[in-house]
Amino acid sequence: MSAEQPFRVLPRVTEENAHFWRGGEQGQLQFLRCSACRTWIHPTSPRCPECLGKGLVVESASGRATVLTYTFNHQPWVPSADHPYPIAIVELEEQTGLRLMTNLVNLSNEDVAIGLAVRVVFEQREDVWFPLFEPADAALRRVGADPA
Repeated sequence: MSAEQPFRVLPRVTEENAHFWRGGEQGQLQFLRCSACRTWIHPTSPRCPECLGKGLVVESASGRATVLTYTFNHQPWVPSADHPYPIAIVELEEQTGLRLMTNLVNLSNEDVAIGLAVRVVFEQREDVWFPLFEPADAALRRVGADPA
């Protein structure tokens, strides 16, 4: 881990969730999807929450989303130039309710807003690719910004 990257706890990668945590290696944001009713499923589940079907397949989402809500994380006991930084819940365009809690990166805190269109970017830590989101509008992206 470089000094510029904040500390992250690595998730426990299993056969059931590897598609999500390792899809970023190919630049893909991957979820399970029900082959019967086509519902996107997150978090991972052995059955579709809509139709209770077991026919689940891994599919790639577009990676385009909208900020539903956000807050700024500030830890005064941890001296760091990257505080405060935005944490958001984003909703993927594929389906109402398909949401992720994530960090917003490559933008100024002043540009964070509910309704902001964002797109996925990935930050690799060992064999895990964390899905983070940056502004979809290139004009809002900070040039040379590091993921938070």
